[in-house]
Parts: sequence; structure tokens; C-alpha cells
Amino acid sequence: MPEAIPGIHHVTAIATDPQTNYDFYTEVLGLRFVKKTVNFDDPGTYHFYFGDGAGRPGSIMTFFPWPGARRGRQGTGQATVTAFSVPAGSLGYWTERLESKRIDAKLVGRRLEEEVLSLRDPDGLRLELVAHDDASTLPAWTDGPVQAEATIRGVHGVTLMLEGYQATASLLSDTMGFRLTREEGNRFRFAVGGVGPGLLLDLLFSPDSAPGIGGAGTVHHVAFRARSTEDQLAWREILVSAGMNVTPVLDRNYFKSIYFREPGGVLFEIATDPPGFTTDESVEELGTNLKLPPWLEQRRGQIEMALPELIVTR
Repeated sequence: MPEAIPGIHHVTAIATDPQTNYDFYTEVLGLRFVKKTVNFDDPGTYHFYFGDGAGRPGSIMTFFPWPGARRGRQGTGQATVTAFSVPAGSLGYWTERLESKRIDAKLVGRRLEEEVLSLRDPDGLRLELVAHDDASTLPAWTDGPVQAEATIRGVHGVTLMLEGYQATASLLSDTMGFRLTREEGNRFRFAVGGVGPGLLLDLLFSPDSAPGIGGAGTVHHVAFRARSTEDQLAWREILVSAGMNVTPVLDRNYFKSIYFREPGGVLFEIATDPPGFTTDESVEELGTNLKLPPWLEQRRGQIEMALPELIVTR
């Protein structure tokens, strides 16, 4: 048996303008720009990674910014909300900060005994800042514009909106090692054991909602962690045995990936922790240069000419 899934590795979403996307996640939310690379399947498009100071798994939010991409529709069969952890008592600071940046944000009160602030990014992607005591124990990047005591400490969890509930719940609990920990109305919270970011997955049972449509402002996929390539291969065998249609292993340079759609339609990935984002840049240099995988280096000149200009301020 492979080691239990340690949690979420990253969440990948679709954006439009690269500069607007970069400015919001670095200058408003205060995440570190961890990696500037390209979509390996569409090298004329950027792939941005944002996270903590070292780009640790569980802290990462990534984007495919396609200029001119049509707006998607959030609905069933999608990951509709990505929540970030912030320290308890920091939502007052965040409310004032977002208001000063003219970002609409709403305190939704207590949910599952947590304080939640809801907002959207410039493309309409739904985000939450969740204040809880454990956040202060997680690493933070404090060289950005956000007050050190309030910085985001990684992904808290993701909400999946589903037309049906049971098949996805069974996959999580019977196959992937999650356990049902709380229920509140039509929200069912699943968790993996351990300490760290990205331990939670909420299933929102919403049979009367319209199906989601992919596009700007929607999540493309949710990636879970495997500590090694051996564990990833073992998980692939388990998932195939459970009836999932799983891709072969794909090389994403900073991790190896397998993909499958869970029964509710959400695209899942299992990504390896190694080799990590320091495989081609030091921790100090993360995000400062356009990095290409070895198989695209010979096309660097062509790729750089096709990419929009990006002003990196930090």
C-alpha cells in the first residue's frame, strides 16, 4: 500500500490577462510568485505558480492565463471555491485591505466553526480566506506586501459542487483515504490526517444547480499529493482497480502527474512532491526568470516572442 495522501498539492484555475492575474495574487493577496513557466501542452501560454516562500506542496495556486478566454460558469461538476488559511483574528485586517484595493469581500460568518471571508479574483474565481488557530503554525512568506501576522499560510481546502454526492464520497472514503469529519446542511467535510496545509475537501450537494462550464474564472483541476513516484504508481493501480480512467504518468518538470475524473465530474490529479520548484531555481530566485523544461529549451526564442509582456515587481 502507498503512503496515505498527505493532502492537496495545488489547485489550477483559468485566468485571462497575465498581468492582472499576477498583480492580484502577489500584490493583493501577498502570495509569492513561485514559478513563471508555460503550459507544456500549449507553450504559447504562460503557466503561473503562486505559493509560500519555498513553493511547498499545499501552498500552491496555479493559473493558465489565456488572454481573451471566455468566462466560464461555476456549477456542478466543478471545484467552485478555493479556500486559503489565514491566522485567527486576521479577517478584520483582510476586510480593510481588500476594501482599500476595491475588492468586494463579504464576511459570511461562522461555518463549520470557522470564520470565513468570501471574495472573487478579477476573473470571477471564487476564493475564501478562512481564519483558524492552526494557520499560525504553518510557514508563511513575509517578504510580500501583507502584514506578516496576517499572511496566507497555504490552501485550506477546496469545495466541490456536485449534482450527486454518494459516489464521490465513496471514492474519497473507501479508496483515497479521506474521512468524513463534519456535516452542515448540504455541506459534507472530508479530511486526511496529518498536520499541514490542504487537508480538507468539502462536498456541496447541490442537485438543483446548473452544470459548470469551463473557462476563465473556473478551476481546471485539483491536485493531491504523493510523496514519491513509487507512491504515485501505487495510487494509479488502486484507482484503476476502483474503476477510474487514469492517464499515464506525465512529466510536469516540477512533479510527475496522473489525472482522472472523479464520479461527480471534477478533474483530479495526483502530483508527486519531488523534485519540486527548486529543481531549476534556488529558493532566493524563485519566479524571477522564465523557466522551460528541457524539451522546450530549443524553442525558447519562439516561445518568448509569443508570450505577452509581464512586469514582475518582486
